[in-house]
Amino acid sequence: MNRIIRIIFLDILKNKIVLAYTIILGILSWSSFGLEDNSAKGLLTILNIVLFTVPLVSILFATIYLYNSSEFIELLLSQPVKRKKIWLSLFLGLSLSMVLAFFIGAGIPLLVYAPDSVGIMMLVVGCLISLVFVALAFLSSILTRDKSKGIGIAIMSWLYFALLFDGIVLFLLFQFSDYPIEKAMVAVTALSPIDLARIQILLQLDASAMMGYTGAIFKDSFGTSLGLLISFLLLCSWVVVPFFISLIKFKNKDL
Repeated sequence: MNRIIRIIFLDILKNKIVLAYTIILGILSWSSFGLEDNSAKGLLTILNIVLFTVPLVSILFATIYLYNSSEFIELLLSQPVKRKKIWLSLFLGLSLSMVLAFFIGAGIPLLVYAPDSVGIMMLVVGCLISLVFVALAFLSSILTRDKSKGIGIAIMSWLYFALLFDGIVLFLLFQFSDYPIEKAMVAVTALSPIDLARIQILLQLDASAMMGYTGAIFKDSFGTSLGLLISFLLLCSWVVVPFFISLIKFKNKDL
């Protein structure tokens, strides 16, 4: 298993897309801090990168990599290796490479310019978001053997979580504005890992204007400490659940 992880990890590190992703993250992060007069403004700029760019690159790259590695996966299946170990090795190899790319590109500037709780929180959340969308990529790729459909599912997943989710929540709030549904919106927040990530970081920054409606409700309902704990646990579940579902499908799928 360790050998498979090492092979996948080294193969991805040689990929020019991952190298370009790391360089672009580094340029955006260093320039965000360099052009602003205080670190808080730079953190808000990097927050947008964490919430939109990191998920998109993570889910697209992982999905395409899995489809392009279909022959390698079939070769591994012909060996006396359990399917669970193969799928877990692929996940760990892809996850480690995406987390390393994020850490080098955005993590180092965060540690240099914001070595406080906010910077550490943004670094941790960025790594978790990378893991979440790699897990969603595994689920997208195992749902269909058609590469175009799989990539389409991945893009639609990112589009829903990054752009459509808050719009749907606001629509529901307007439609049911006569009813006390604020508490229910807290449960709805768990349906979006990007919203959970935004809440974790902005509760630290205390920038409630950028939290969105669900984030504001979450803060009012739970407070800073409890809200951070619950959102962190929910975000971790977004890594475990999609990967576990994809693992079950992979173990039962006829390749």
